[in-house]
Amino acid sequence: MSEAITPDLRAADRLDLGKPDEGGCASGDTMREAARKAGKSEILDQYARDYPLDEAKQGPHDQPQSMCPAFGSLRVGLRMKRTATVLSGSACCIYGLTFTSHFYGARRTVGYVPFSSETLVTGKLFEDIKEAVEQLADPAQYDTIIVTNLCVPTASGVPLRLLPDQINGVRVIGIDVPGFGIPTHAEAKDVLAGAMLKYAREEAEEGPVARPDGPAQDRPTVSLLGEMFPADPVGIGMMLEPLGLAAGPVVPTREWRELYSALDCAVVAAIHPFYTASVREFEAAGRSVVGSAPVGREGAAAWLDAIGAACGVAQDKVDAAKNAFLPAITGALAAMPVKGRITVSGYEGSELLVARLLIESGADVPYVGTACPRTKWSDPDRAWLEAKGVRVNYRASLEEDIAAVEEFGPDLAIGTTPVVQHAKQKATPALYFTNLISARPLMGPAGAGSLAQVVNAALGNKARFDKMRDFFEGVGADDNAGIWQETPVDRPQFKKKFAAQTAAALKAAEAVGS
Repeated sequence: MSEAITPDLRAADRLDLGKPDEGGCASGDTMREAARKAGKSEILDQYARDYPLDEAKQGPHDQPQSMCPAFGSLRVGLRMKRTATVLSGSACCIYGLTFTSHFYGARRTVGYVPFSSETLVTGKLFEDIKEAVEQLADPAQYDTIIVTNLCVPTASGVPLRLLPDQINGVRVIGIDVPGFGIPTHAEAKDVLAGAMLKYAREEAEEGPVARPDGPAQDRPTVSLLGEMFPADPVGIGMMLEPLGLAAGPVVPTREWRELYSALDCAVVAAIHPFYTASVREFEAAGRSVVGSAPVGREGAAAWLDAIGAACGVAQDKVDAAKNAFLPAITGALAAMPVKGRITVSGYEGSELLVARLLIESGADVPYVGTACPRTKWSDPDRAWLEAKGVRVNYRASLEEDIAAVEEFGPDLAIGTTPVVQHAKQKATPALYFTNLISARPLMGPAGAGSLAQVVNAALGNKARFDKMRDFFEGVGADDNAGIWQETPVDRPQFKKKFAAQTAAALKAAEAVGS
């Protein structure tokens, strides 16, 4: 007689992702812990020091709401001449990040090294990356190849540090840019800029390096740290001329050789104050760093004094520069006044500078939020703003920026896309910081006038917003959005019934196979 069949008592086929408060499989905590176990503790600890989070604010995402940080580092590489970019990450991430190259018109190929669970676990992914770099390393086309680990390869410990420093004379730089280690895309720009400065500094320490293209500079230079509108370096250079100084390269640079010129400066101007890794390399090269920027009359005067002191320029030369430019800035501010209450928020790092300029233009600015961290190089701007009664909020979250719009009821809200959307839904004029504010000069006399143009135009649109609000009044929101012959009526009893049915279906699905 055959034996009785024993029932299959195996557990249901389901993945245990942990309780929500313990972090799911794709949560930052889980990825971060995996990365540490895979040997990435040193780089994660460095990122924590360079780009600290505000522990008192840490919420469900443990960071401000910014786009994928690799957006920033990818942008830096795509803007450089003779530079190849290779990404290693999940296919969905790569698909989204290629948007960067289209958005900025880079007309560059973004290299991608795909992986599977097998190549990730066995270490073959690293070999695939190395092979891809070797195939790209053509000195006739490239000076540099940038290889970037996204979240999954970083969490899996893919060791880009083991890539050769150069292949066929082409430099190879590997960086980890995980969303669970770098809070914002702005700071990821610093990750790559700092890595390139380190490589260039070590090259210069070893011996002679190639001279950058263009005429040699016969005056000490001021390197400018942080992306800015193309006209601003020109304006800064004009302001430095009476001091016997010249504007040096803007870091992140547009080509490799400019890194040598940037390091060979008299002083560094941290226009964007969050480039911590870059500052570390400049200081390793013996260069001092000055914060703030020449925005508005008071900002320009203080900045010229600070630059002059850092470079040992005689006070009479500094005064000559101020006498030449401060009246022009004052005149530009007076010619284009701004009247109205404005809240400012963003994730570019120049939010405090914009607020200063708006206040000197006559605006009432009660709140400034920035996704970037507080550093000592932004202290001059913070102190100036707080003395004017402005609330300065570092590591600002979307919720805090929206709460500021609700609290202060501005005539104009400058901010990120969701902040702008929220304001416009309230019939409040709003401007997207990145495309409409950052895309204008801010420094010197030119900055004083150009910002007022777009701001005043937006302030003048209040009547149009009121008209649109009145026109669409009563069309509903959420479940009732739109125009209906019969407005939908909320029926909570049906919601309760279908919620119970859904819960029962989920429970039955879990029991399949048990």
